[in-house]
Amino acid sequence: MTQLENAGAPRPMAAQGMVPMLADRLGRTARRSPGLPVLVAAVAILGPATLLRPGWLGDSLVLTSALLFGVAILRSALALRRAGATRLRREGAVAALRRDPSVALLADGAGAILARSAGAAGQGVDGASLDAALSPRLADASAAVARLQARAVTLGSAEEEGGSRRMLRRLQADRIDGDTLLWRLDQRRAGDPPALPCLDVDEGGVVLSANGAFHRAFGLPAHHLDELAAKPPLVLGRTQAVLARVRPIARPIECLVVEISDEDGQRSVLFLPAPAPRDGLDAWEAVEDLPVPLLRIAPTGEILAANRPARLLLPMAAEPGTRMSEVLEGMGRPMIEWISDVAEGRPASGPQVLRGTGPHQDTVVRLTLSPAGPPEDRHLIGVLDDVSELKALEAQFAQSQKMQALGQLAGGVAHDFNNLLTAISGHCDLLLLRHDQGDPEYADLTQIRQNVNRAASLVGQLLAFSRKQSMMPETIDLPDALADLTHLLDRLVGERVRLTLDHDPSLLCIRADRRQLEQVVMNLVVNARDAMPEGGEIRIATGNVTLDAPEAHGRATIPPGRYVQVRVLDQGVGIPPDRLPKIFEPFYTTKRPGEGTGLGLSTAYGIVKQTGGYIFADSTVGQGTTFTLWFPAHDRPEPQPAPPPGQKPPASSVAARILLVEDEAPVRAFAARALRMRDHEVVEADSAEAALALLQDPALEVDLILSDVVLPDMDGPTWVRQALLQRPGVKVIFASGYAEEAFSEQKGLVTGSVFLPKPFSLVELTGTVERILA
Repeated sequence: MTQLENAGAPRPMAAQGMVPMLADRLGRTARRSPGLPVLVAAVAILGPATLLRPGWLGDSLVLTSALLFGVAILRSALALRRAGATRLRREGAVAALRRDPSVALLADGAGAILARSAGAAGQGVDGASLDAALSPRLADASAAVARLQARAVTLGSAEEEGGSRRMLRRLQADRIDGDTLLWRLDQRRAGDPPALPCLDVDEGGVVLSANGAFHRAFGLPAHHLDELAAKPPLVLGRTQAVLARVRPIARPIECLVVEISDEDGQRSVLFLPAPAPRDGLDAWEAVEDLPVPLLRIAPTGEILAANRPARLLLPMAAEPGTRMSEVLEGMGRPMIEWISDVAEGRPASGPQVLRGTGPHQDTVVRLTLSPAGPPEDRHLIGVLDDVSELKALEAQFAQSQKMQALGQLAGGVAHDFNNLLTAISGHCDLLLLRHDQGDPEYADLTQIRQNVNRAASLVGQLLAFSRKQSMMPETIDLPDALADLTHLLDRLVGERVRLTLDHDPSLLCIRADRRQLEQVVMNLVVNARDAMPEGGEIRIATGNVTLDAPEAHGRATIPPGRYVQVRVLDQGVGIPPDRLPKIFEPFYTTKRPGEGTGLGLSTAYGIVKQTGGYIFADSTVGQGTTFTLWFPAHDRPEPQPAPPPGQKPPASSVAARILLVEDEAPVRAFAARALRMRDHEVVEADSAEAALALLQDPALEVDLILSDVVLPDMDGPTWVRQALLQRPGVKVIFASGYAEEAFSEQKGLVTGSVFLPKPFSLVELTGTVERILA
């Protein structure tokens, strides 16, 4: 027994001597594998334990080995878990970078770039290392990377700001795991407000992308919105704690979470600083200078607070009690109903486009409401977006669509009406040929013809505002033209208004349509009369103006040259400055409802512009308005005596065979009689098909084709082009009640063709035929 005990005595001493050696080995291998040193120690202790005889020491060594085995397995499992978490963090960072529009780089401890964001790739941030990628954008990239890397590995996050007076740059480093860092470079112009943290999300709340401001404030975005909340779910429109993952340990930040939605369904979530509770509309100190107009609204519709951009966009009293309906309108239903629906969580329409009230009606905003606050303090957060310019463009587009539709309608009415006027005027001319001026019926026929001309003027007014009217320009002596119009203008202005004319003795002529020029003057005089309800003086002054250099008037520039200037001055109430730029728009009037159509000045504008001139308005409230018209000047032509109405024109020196194609029987009958009176031979057809059938006869020779443009089976230019393939050299006249511009492209395909607008008189018809035959 003693021998056995003596033989076993050194073994515990040997086991005790192995402890320092095992500790040294464990220290050297701890960094390579966290579970291996413990496993080696367990084996080292278990070996001697198996050589000892049973007893308390052997049992203790076996138990210690078992415990060490368990610790080794546990440490290995924890190491594998940490490695998996590290891998997941890296994979998450790489996935976020793929859709990140900002400049972001994932790099290891040696500075080698592992992944780069979509924004970095799109902006050409190249290079395999951080120094190579950041050197073109930072003055001393190597030193900045070294400083931030040392701080970020220790603290978890670090950033530096720099740049020039014009451009500010911010470099930020966030530790992902170990020495792997996420680098982010953000730059903006000096003076620009800092961007707000923002996420783009889909309808289900999945995060699509994040801006640089979000990364700086909260780190990498989560996959879903609810993962950002310290106490899920994340409720939009409420102040709550949002997790910031900038540092290794997530920390909550109090934020006001606001959603902005577009018409196409795009959702953006803004993270604003939590507002401090104070009284008054200017109480939002934390969001006072944010570049987003914000409102805090009670469920009853009262505005509880508004930041500075909101107060500038919609000026309001800086005190509680102002209601939403007092500053915004245009819902189509009471605004309080919409606010109540949003506050109570009932289904409601999306953002509403509203306009300001009172003097701010030209301000158009899109308002997005979100419920906020606990149940005991329920309120709404309103985000305003100024869409005044966008709505102005939409209104201009809608106006152009309205103009186009009305122009098409006017063209159709003008075509049918001008056919009737052509028949009435033509047969009236035929009757005048059988009566002399001493005949009692001559005055009645003349009156009929004058009324036909007035009806034609009305059609011209309908087309003038769309600038699609047919023009018959002639050289006009303004003093004579205005003198002929004076008797009508005197009746228009009434007894309390005095009309005076002031002409330059050496006034040059202009070239314009006489009827349309008279319409312009009448519209301006009538507007001047309506602006002077108490009476006054309207003065029409003319003069010559020579420009040696371009002259700017507002957005228009008048080129150099000779001009005739016509000014219409009144002593009326004037036009407010905010309305002056709109007075030439169709359907816009400064008169009270029911007193104006809004077509007078737009008609004048269309006529003057089509004549090649300019029209401007200058006004002072309470003193009067001056309309100034500029027309290109022309020299005075030699006088040409015109035949009096009813005088039979002399016989034509050249008799021709004319093919007359007209579907309106009264117009065809008048034109045929008028041409036969000039000794022409007329062959009539009521359709294009009938005309083509007549031309199939080789024995029928035709010198001239007079065709209506609009026929029941085929338009005039189309069938005439077919006819000219078999009958080249035949002269062509097109007649239509539509404006020539409506088919100018098709008419241009028929070389040498002439246009005769309806309604035409006997003299105009025969004169045009004689001119083209000559």
